[in-house]
Amino acid sequence: MQLFYNQNIQADTKQFTFPKNESRHIVKVLRKQVGDILNITNGKGYLFKAEITISDQKNCVVTIIETTLQQPLDYTLHLAVAPTKMNDRYEWFLEKATEIGITSITPIICDHSERKIIKAERFEKIIQSAMKQSLNCYYPILNPAMSFKEYCNQDFSGDLYIAHCEETDKKSLKSQVKPNTEITILIGPEGDFSVKEINTAIQNKFIPVTLGQTRLRTETAAIVACHSVAFINE
Repeated sequence: MQLFYNQNIQADTKQFTFPKNESRHIVKVLRKQVGDILNITNGKGYLFKAEITISDQKNCVVTIIETTLQQPLDYTLHLAVAPTKMNDRYEWFLEKATEIGITSITPIICDHSERKIIKAERFEKIIQSAMKQSLNCYYPILNPAMSFKEYCNQDFSGDLYIAHCEETDKKSLKSQVKPNTEITILIGPEGDFSVKEINTAIQNKFIPVTLGQTRLRTETAAIVACHSVAFINE
């Protein structure tokens, strides 16, 4: 099944016209014609089965013939992950986390961060592509980048964890995570969180955790955390 995405389709939409660029892709590149069926999501859990009624490169019009609501994740997972030095590594994390299952991502700028500027538009494209590829009807939220201090200065709910490499008392993430819960996990940059940041997180009720026996890259640690939560919720 090929999945299309457009955030403007609502649950009660009966007819929809794709914008010009996507109309061209559907009609000219994919060679879809009148009567062909498209599967579309709005990223809010809805899957729309739609029939093409006007096959035009500038205005491809579809009529919604069936609407279903996909079952959401049994858990809520927020990952706050420091940007990596190389953008492609962060993009890899975004792609795989979207495929595995995640609710939202926040890039956090830390004391040891080498990259402090992100390409939000590029990241959104990566997430959208991964959502469609994995046939997921829920679009993970990409929050604006913020400083570690700013991120921690929020009202949190659910279970809170910070994964770091300092030789201090830490618990295994897999021993702490419970199914069907709201979870937030902090993942630091290549140079790890600073001691000050770890203490700040602990003061804000984040539990220090380890993700295994070896030292992991930022993007690997984020994927391990994401998969651990998904595995426990299977």
